[in-house]
Amino acid sequence: MIRFENVGLRYGVGPEILRDLSFEIRPRSFQFLTGPSGAGKTSLIRLIFLAMRPTRGLVTVFNRDAAALTKSELPAVRRRIGVVFQDFRLLDHLTTFENVALPLRVLNKEEASYRTDVVELLRWVGLGDRMHAFPPVLSGGEKQRAAIARALISKPEILLADEPTGNVDPPLARRLMRLFVELNRLGTSVVIATHDINLMNQFNARRLVIEEGRLTVYE
Repeated sequence: MIRFENVGLRYGVGPEILRDLSFEIRPRSFQFLTGPSGAGKTSLIRLIFLAMRPTRGLVTVFNRDAAALTKSELPAVRRRIGVVFQDFRLLDHLTTFENVALPLRVLNKEEASYRTDVVELLRWVGLGDRMHAFPPVLSGGEKQRAAIARALISKPEILLADEPTGNVDPPLARRLMRLFVELNRLGTSVVIATHDINLMNQFNARRLVIEEGRLTVYE
């Protein structure tokens, strides 16, 4: 589904922050992306999501050369990838319900066709009583759960989550992880960026480890 071949990334004229990355994200796979703070986990997620282009190397997404995709083709490809960034990116003028439903509204779907799914997902992540609240009054953990629900609502083929359990308590973290595992069981490839060793040790999952700009894969 995703393939990196000798990919490098630098910002401006500085040194490369990611060097010679070669790996694959296979269909129906589950993996953790880990490494020290500042190692480049978020930058790698942005590359996978096609939010930026590499300085060099080849990125293949759904059997397409990412560099060859036109601006008009990018949105359709990105819709197949759900992403949860650390800064949440909720829209303050929309309610929690409206934020989660936004990917479906962009596709011009009628609310009647998705309302039940959005409500059910919000209840599952513990936001059933906050669906009409606006982001400025939500806690950090509530915003994080809303961002996760928004990434999941369109049933993506790949889910990228950057520290998805970082602002929630351990019981809710386990509940969210069960959701990710269930999504994977149903066919979604999952990539979870985290530095939480205890969390990773609870799962027999592949690990992509970034250190000093290089990536090592542990199957």
